[in-house]
Amino acid sequence: MIHCETTALGVLLRHEGVELSEPMTFGLGEGLGFVYWDARNLDVPFLGGRTKPLEITRTLTARLGLDLHVQQTRSPRAAWRTVVAGLGSGRPVGLQLDSYHLEYFPIKVHFPGHVAAIHGYDDTHAYLIDTAGEVTTSLDSLAAARPARNLSFTIAGTARPDLGAAIRGAVRRNAQTFLTPPIANVGYRGIATAARRIPRAGGDLSTVAMLMEHGGTGGALFRNLYRDFLAESVTIVDDHRLRRGHELFAAIAPRWTAVAARLADGAVAEAADLLAALAEQEREAMETLAGVDAG
Repeated sequence: MIHCETTALGVLLRHEGVELSEPMTFGLGEGLGFVYWDARNLDVPFLGGRTKPLEITRTLTARLGLDLHVQQTRSPRAAWRTVVAGLGSGRPVGLQLDSYHLEYFPIKVHFPGHVAAIHGYDDTHAYLIDTAGEVTTSLDSLAAARPARNLSFTIAGTARPDLGAAIRGAVRRNAQTFLTPPIANVGYRGIATAARRIPRAGGDLSTVAMLMEHGGTGGALFRNLYRDFLAESVTIVDDHRLRRGHELFAAIAPRWTAVAARLADGAVAEAADLLAALAEQEREAMETLAGVDAG
C-alpha cells in the first residue's frame, strides 16, 4: 500500500465487507489538498498534499453510511484497555501514532500523524498492518508511539452505497473545498504562496523533496493517487468533466515529481516557477471537477 491512513482504513473496511482500491478510498474520502507552512520553529517549510489526519476516515465512513467510533484519552492504561476491547470484539483497531518510535519504521523522523491498524498482540509485541504489510513492534515502542490523546478508532456497519453517486459527491466537494481555502496557505492559493515563499526558505530542501515523493504520498505529493482515483472513476461514471479532470491530473502529477527533483537538486527558483504554474493548473482542474453532474 501507499499511504498510511488509507492502508489502515482499508483493513477496517475489508473487515466489514467493503472492498475498495486504495485510490478509491482516498478519493471518496476527499483526501486531496495542499498546505504550505513555514513557521519559525521549522527548519524547512512543510508542504502537505492531503487533508488533515483522520479526515479521510471521517469523510469516507460518513459517505458510505458506516459507524465510526473514535476514542481518545490521556490515560495510557485506559487507551490500551480500549484497544484490547476492540480486538476482543473481533475487529481490527486503527491507531494514530508517532512513527519515530515504531521499531519497523525505516525513517526516524517524528510524525505524530501516522496511522496503522493493530490486529493482535501477545505478552511482548503488537501485530500491525502498515504500508509495508504485516509488521511487528514491541508493546513498549507502541506505547511510546501513541501521542498524548491516544486516539484509536473502529468501524462497524454494512455499506451498500451507490458508488457512482458517491464518486460524484466526493469529487464535487473535494474540488469546492480546494477552490475556497480559508487562508492563503491552503488549496490552490497555498501552491501560489509556496511559489513565492520557497525561494526565501532556508535549510536543506532535499528533505522536503524526499517527503514529497517518498513520505507515504505515492509520489507527486498524492497527485498520483488522486489521478488513479479519477481513472477508476471514469470507468464507473460517464461525465465529460470527470474525464477532463482525469486528463488534467494525469498531466499535473509528473510536474509535482519535477518540483521535488528541482528541490532535491537545489534548483529552488525552477521549482518555484513550476509551483506557480501548478497553482493555475490545479485551479483549472478543480474548477472542471466542481462542475461534475450531481446525478
